Amino acid sequence: MSGHVPELFGAALSARGGGPRHEAGTSLVSLSDITEIELTILRRMRELTMGDHRSLTHGSGFDFVGLRDWQAGDRPSQIDWPQSTLSNFTRLVVREFEQPSTASVVVVADGSRSTRCGVHGQPIAAAIARAIAIIGMSAVFFQDMFGLITFEDSLDRLSAIQPRIGRNQVMLCLDAYERQRGMQDLRHTDNLSTTIASFMRRTALVPFVSDFLVPDPDAVLNELAQLNTSHDVMVLLIDAAFAFEFPSTSAGWIDTVDVETGRTRVLSRAALARMADRVRDWQGDVEKAARNRDLDIVRIGIDQVQTDLALAEFVAERRLRKVS
Repeated sequence: MSGHVPELFGAALSARGGGPRHEAGTSLVSLSDITEIELTILRRMRELTMGDHRSLTHGSGFDFVGLRDWQAGDRPSQIDWPQSTLSNFTRLVVREFEQPSTASVVVVADGSRSTRCGVHGQPIAAAIARAIAIIGMSAVFFQDMFGLITFEDSLDRLSAIQPRIGRNQVMLCLDAYERQRGMQDLRHTDNLSTTIASFMRRTALVPFVSDFLVPDPDAVLNELAQLNTSHDVMVLLIDAAFAFEFPSTSAGWIDTVDVETGRTRVLSRAALARMADRVRDWQGDVEKAARNRDLDIVRIGIDQVQTDLALAEFVAERRLRKVS
């Protein structure tokens, strides 16, 4: 797959950069979408968990795990006022607790600028945000802690929200992903797998959500395979071909701009028309490469009903497998 990376990557990002950007005034996932997702999750999860099964939580309560800086969404009762006085309240310090639940879920989501592009008002980021909502609401049903890590154009800069329990936590993560704010920067280590692993205190379910239109997807998959030795990694491949199905044009040559690097490129009308097929082939190679590394992978399209059911069932099966 690495043999044709430079050619396809340059063409793909240039074409995607030429597409319309996501409008700031519209939400990637609306409140009505979230309500619909909740109902779907509730119905399917009840069907899948009917009968005798192991308790979802264990232990006697909440364990104190340490202190950290205040983040949006923290309750006032969590603030450690004596510790906060040491910095003259220039920063607030909160006490952090964990419930010894049977699983934690931390989504690693692609937040690069190119995901905000698409056609017909459907950016790639909308599919990523919907996947975050589905996984998050599944975690709420199972009373699991839910957190978020995002990466930008380069994988050496990651931001995160600490895992917590509840619907409000899912809403906080969705808002943070959409507006790209309210997150803490992760200290970068030598590689992606150790950076992600350093954020989690215990074994977690780690869905990695991306379109994988990156210069070296093999390197990313190798890092995820390494992470999979200590955590339960699943790959959610966003089928991004729809974002490359550009309207037909009478022009013979089209100027495009890469939104991530600012590079310009001139494409022929025929090359632009073939872009969606090339993306499908590229992602097909990524899917095969992931399976060769024993990584479970789900390909997510733009059919919301089909995607919601397939992803909810897959997450439930993985979750129940962990506690069985």
